[in-house]
Amino acid sequence: MSPTVLFDLDGTLADSAPDLAGALNRLLAEHGKAPVDLHVARRLASSGARGLIKAGFGLTPQDEPYAALQSRFLDLYAQAVCVHTRLFPEVEALLDRLDALGLRWGIVTNKATRFTVPLVDALGLTPRAACVVCGDTTARAKPAPDPLLHAASQIGVPPDTCWYVGDDLRDIQAARAASMPVLAATYGYLGDGETPDQWGADGLIASPLEVLNYLR
Repeated sequence: MSPTVLFDLDGTLADSAPDLAGALNRLLAEHGKAPVDLHVARRLASSGARGLIKAGFGLTPQDEPYAALQSRFLDLYAQAVCVHTRLFPEVEALLDRLDALGLRWGIVTNKATRFTVPLVDALGLTPRAACVVCGDTTARAKPAPDPLLHAASQIGVPPDTCWYVGDDLRDIQAARAASMPVLAATYGYLGDGETPDQWGADGLIASPLEVLNYLR
């Protein structure tokens, strides 16, 4: 059976850090605080609101003010999900090549539906993707295997014929739990903690087109 490729969204297909950082910095300005540098925000973008609010306010979900800040951050982000967000270099060429080869591909992200759908639409990917699975599509998000298994089921292929590509440790953990081969996108956000070579992926890719090397 031909392989299917499933992609994480933020930090793998799309460089969404500028718009996430923009929402954070608008929130910080509302509270009279200095903005966070894009370099710092980029590293934490895969962690979403949790990582960004910690960077800007030094707060975690256990802190009392966190819930209100998270709600406001998400509202600000919803107003501008695709102003500066762009596909990473080579992503368009990779997707064109997958389409030309007749290989199906989809998106599996922890990003909530309210942000994912308009973002994927704005990037022009909706008509092309075989599936779009969001962070609230299944009862559990990554690192649980549920979203990846749901994607394989939706497309109608066995999980072990799908390659998953992601830029965070939880992407590799989810793929392993779903019995999918997995590639770590080292050009992505990567988060904090262990380096990608310690994640246990089947391969490391420094650019999107390197995915093709694993499909032969």
